[in-house]
Amino acid sequence: MSTITIQNLSKHFEQQAVLQDLNLTIPDGSFFTLLGPSGCGKTTLLRCIAGFNEPDCGRILFDQDDITHVPAHQRNIGMVFQDYALFPDKTVHDNVAYGLRARKVAPEDVKARTAEALALVDLSSFGSRLPAQLSGGQRQRVALARALVIKPRVLLMDEPLSNLDAKLRLSMRDMIRDLQRQARITTVFVTHDQEEALALSDQVAVMQSGSIAQMGAPDSLYALPETAYVADFVGSANLLEVEFSGPGLVMLAGQTLQVDTAAARAGQRNQLVLRAETLELLPRDEQDAPNCLSVTLAGQQYLGSRTLLRVALAGGLTLQVDAPGLQRYQTGQALWLRVPPSCRVICR
Repeated sequence: MSTITIQNLSKHFEQQAVLQDLNLTIPDGSFFTLLGPSGCGKTTLLRCIAGFNEPDCGRILFDQDDITHVPAHQRNIGMVFQDYALFPDKTVHDNVAYGLRARKVAPEDVKARTAEALALVDLSSFGSRLPAQLSGGQRQRVALARALVIKPRVLLMDEPLSNLDAKLRLSMRDMIRDLQRQARITTVFVTHDQEEALALSDQVAVMQSGSIAQMGAPDSLYALPETAYVADFVGSANLLEVEFSGPGLVMLAGQTLQVDTAAARAGQRNQLVLRAETLELLPRDEQDAPNCLSVTLAGQQYLGSRTLLRVALAGGLTLQVDAPGLQRYQTGQALWLRVPPSCRVICR
């Protein structure tokens, strides 16, 4: 296990800045996720930690050891790739044992540790099979066993679940988190999937254009986004421009709402973050309702456990509402939209 410290790291490709003066500390034994869209620099940062890319400037340390210019094969890392990267002509056993044999581990120890690693990922009976004889989930488990068997200082994972179907992705997510907790290996996980990041991580760094937009515990990032970019990426959000009316009050579509305005600024551009699943639709039985907006139902999609609804405010603004179960409202129906007072205003 190791604490990973990144100091003033920059990386360019053909005049294009991919990482920009980045500073980051990843605690020993933690599950740390780099989250962001394609092109934000998360995989480049992971590859710099792995030793596959050399930074233009800055330092990378494992504990007190400066490994910035240490070759990848000497960093004692375990790596799990998106495309598994298994040797097609080697059995499952030999794929897992490869790193141990490369390190000149005694044959009897190779056999014992390989068997232990395969048992960890529930593949003890698959040792003689070739990768082509396995499902995608089984191949990813082999890749995970191969990374763990060498007992690395750091485990690096580059979008390892993106090639799996939704149901298998959930079970693999559980397995990865359980194994990481059991081994207590410092783990850096790259994904563009915010649900994976929230479910797996001790801490998440949301990346934007080669820098860290915000970093923190998953619940903190979700509840207290500092920018519109983070609010929209960590759990999609309705972002609506509002007028700051005073402490705890904003104006939206001609109506006053009581919300969290701690981050709002008078005279500046303020946006209200409305999480779709926190909003509630109510029948227009009353002439007025507290902390509610007047809306019209513009459309809905029934998804079994929940319904996604699109509602329109005065002036043509639309927003999404994620409601449990089947909603029996009709398109075009006038409704109240209740806004929780905990909804947060951010200043851009």
